[in-house]
Amino acid sequence: MEPLSAPAILSSAAILGGVGLVFASLIAFTHRKFKVWEDPRIDVVAGLLPGANCGACGQPGCRAFAEQAVQGAIAPAACTVASVDIRAEIASYLGVDVGQAVQRVARLLCAGGRDVAPDRADYLGLATCKAAAAVAGGGKGCVWGCLSLADCAVACDFDAIHMNAVGLPVVIPERCTACGDCVEACPKDLFTLMPMEHKLIVQCKSLLEGEAADRLCRVACNACGKCALDAVPGVIEMKNGLAVVDYTKNDLAAPEATRRCPTGAIVWVEGPQFASRPLPAEEIAA
Repeated sequence: MEPLSAPAILSSAAILGGVGLVFASLIAFTHRKFKVWEDPRIDVVAGLLPGANCGACGQPGCRAFAEQAVQGAIAPAACTVASVDIRAEIASYLGVDVGQAVQRVARLLCAGGRDVAPDRADYLGLATCKAAAAVAGGGKGCVWGCLSLADCAVACDFDAIHMNAVGLPVVIPERCTACGDCVEACPKDLFTLMPMEHKLIVQCKSLLEGEAADRLCRVACNACGKCALDAVPGVIEMKNGLAVVDYTKNDLAAPEATRRCPTGAIVWVEGPQFASRPLPAEEIAA
């Protein structure tokens, strides 16, 4: 095979260079034609945000929040992770009001710790709630109850959940951002996010009634209906053997609804949910 001559090499180089020039021109033209302008303030606001990407604000991440804030579609106060000073700085930079956001917190719909809800079997597998739930629902007698293996605490990136002495997760409201990680982590669907102003809470999801419920957990809702009778009409309704609070009537809710609960399943909570366990009415009487 004969080596290429100098003119042939130069010709090939010229062709390749020309092709490259054509494609570069097309790329430059396409960039100018279809470039989407982005408000530079988005980068500034995103830089001020904590970068947690927790989703507590309802957006998929901090940059998405910044985009909405710049557009005026969301108030800086909606970022519950950012400090008060950071929210004020964002509002000042954008020239808007800080706004107000309803503080939400994670609540556990179960009060059945090891002291009141016995196990029906010893679970010796992987020490996670998800693994235990996969084995016949876990070792707990109440199949609706908390398994106490701390998946929620592990999932919380804000150190807002710790396990108490009886194996119940305690949420620290000041640290909770309502990101929802604990909701997703719980295989029993026991966590829910609710506004702090919702203080009347039914700490049970058992569908059993009367003695059947009492045998499995001393603080289970046994469907006696006393809370529904004592509350303002319409605030609490008995459904499938369980007291259900209508939070659209939250302004009418009051602690009186909890006074005669024989097990302490329904409580009035103003801070950490399990900081101290309320005594059931029958224990107070005793």
